[in-house]
Amino acid sequence: MNWLIEVFHDGACPLCRREVDMLRRLDRGRGRIRFTDIAAPGFDPAAHDRTLDDFMARIQGRLPAGTWVEGVEVFRRLYAAVGLGPLVALTRLPGVSHLLDAGYRAFAKNRLRLTGRCEDDVCAVRPATRG
Repeated sequence: MNWLIEVFHDGACPLCRREVDMLRRLDRGRGRIRFTDIAAPGFDPAAHDRTLDDFMARIQGRLPAGTWVEGVEVFRRLYAAVGLGPLVALTRLPGVSHLLDAGYRAFAKNRLRLTGRCEDDVCAVRPATRG
């Protein structure tokens, strides 16, 4: 296994898809990142000892040894995997780290609304549409 992190992403989220597409380009086919779409038909969160709500609440990543990481740490691991280590180092600075963690928590809490996936103040997870 040559991947460094498996990211569980929401393929029905437009912003998330753009991020995944960028990471795929930066990975340049090296396979450093394993991408798993939690909105794909057939995805079974129970196979990973998690619920869909767990996966929807915060971005999840799994390391080759089976260790799970969440939130901003997933992004740090993803960016490091594609060669952006110097940028990752900056995100670990005390003030920057706290700001990123708070910003991500706010985004994750409001992600469905911010990405246009709510109607009449009701946010629901819908199957991914490919088009």
